[in-house]
Amino acid sequence: MADKLVTIARFSDYMQAELARQMLEQFNIKAYVAGANALNIFGDIPIFGDAQLQVLDSQAEYAKQILAQQSQSQNPLEPADD
Repeated sequence: MADKLVTIARFSDYMQAELARQMLEQFNIKAYVAGANALNIFGDIPIFGDAQLQVLDSQAEYAKQILAQQSQSQNPLEPADD
């Protein structure tokens, strides 16, 4: 069975979601921002929802750990070398 996308974080600010997506991709986690179009067009008006950061289900726990460590640390994590 193929992995499905799961939401691991929500942002009212598209740029915050995009920065988180880019950070995860530095750790070789393919991430997507869903709901970004409404935020881009209408700003961050709550009625239009939020930007949802999504990853594959098989990478969700690792991605959550990275986000949690990044938000708690003043020294950002370094991505693994390829």
